[in-house]
Amino acid sequence: MKRIILASTSPRRKELLSKTGLNFETQDSAYEEDMTLNLEPGELAKYLSKGKAQAVADKNRDAVVIGADTFITFEEKVLGKPHTPEKARETLQMLRGKSHTILTGFTIIENEKVVSNVVETKVHFRQLTDKEIDTYVASGEPLDKAGAYAIQGLGSELVDRIEGDYSNVVGLPVDDVMRVLEEFGVSPS
Repeated sequence: MKRIILASTSPRRKELLSKTGLNFETQDSAYEEDMTLNLEPGELAKYLSKGKAQAVADKNRDAVVIGADTFITFEEKVLGKPHTPEKARETLQMLRGKSHTILTGFTIIENEKVVSNVVETKVHFRQLTDKEIDTYVASGEPLDKAGAYAIQGLGSELVDRIEGDYSNVVGLPVDDVMRVLEEFGVSPS
């Protein structure tokens, strides 16, 4: 049986992949993301996911490594994690009543074989009040989440609807990842 490594310490990605029945371990890639690279958003998502996967693959030559990177695009801007309450509030005010796109790039590496893909999901926000935004920001949840919300948490209340893969919005497009893993001879036990 092949050794599988998820190049992430994200509890959300770990939980999503665990639901597949796949035996895997996690490792922090310690890859430094550069969100300012002059790349089209889909290419940026793939590039960053490859960097994360490669950093772990370089230390684990005997493994199939999965790397992923998720962010939001809105009006041709890439939105990462806000890190501060002020930036989270600003982001949520900008997104309210509108739609945005979640992109997750993922890369799977085994030795010299490398496959990178990107999955897009459209998310439509409700017309949020300032009070709703302030209450959500005060929860602390949005500070380390791309686009300043977590759809699997309290942030689900901000969303009117989604078009596409829910697991992609959480941070790992599981069905797509599993399809590519089959190309590497990997399937759940």
